[in-house]
Amino acid sequence: MEQSLEQGLDELLAGIGFELVTVERGGGRRRPLLRLRVDRPDIQPGRSSVTVDDCKAISRAVREYLEQRGSGEQDWGLEVSSPGVERPLTKPRDYARFAGEKVRIRGFGAIAGGSRQVVGLLVGLEAEQPGAEQVVLDVAGERLKVALSEVAKATLVFEFGDES
Repeated sequence: MEQSLEQGLDELLAGIGFELVTVERGGGRRRPLLRLRVDRPDIQPGRSSVTVDDCKAISRAVREYLEQRGSGEQDWGLEVSSPGVERPLTKPRDYARFAGEKVRIRGFGAIAGGSRQVVGLLVGLEAEQPGAEQVVLDVAGERLKVALSEVAKATLVFEFGDES
């Protein structure tokens, strides 16, 4: 059910010019919560153009979608927001889209010299075999490859004062 909800929301948002970045379920039994982070598919890193009015329009569209599903999710609290300047990379296509940007990768275990976290320039995503994608980073001039399956979290790194 979680997969079909996410797929449905992804399709809904794509149809109105947005992309679904993350879906989180939270809250408690009495007041469950559905938290969505959305973005525009053509946005430059660190320059979100998702407005409060966009969030309101998306909320209305999502509410209608949840009511049509009729699976009880329409009673959930709903939060819609932009992903922020340190946008998560959640889909394989994000690794191609944000190539050349500074990213922070946190692994499920050690990924670089015994560390669970590494920061570097994203080169992209490559796959030597189907299902064996690797995130490629440039870390201080050296290439580092991390299996996508070992990435617990990946985000863009925003540097204050950088006007590029």
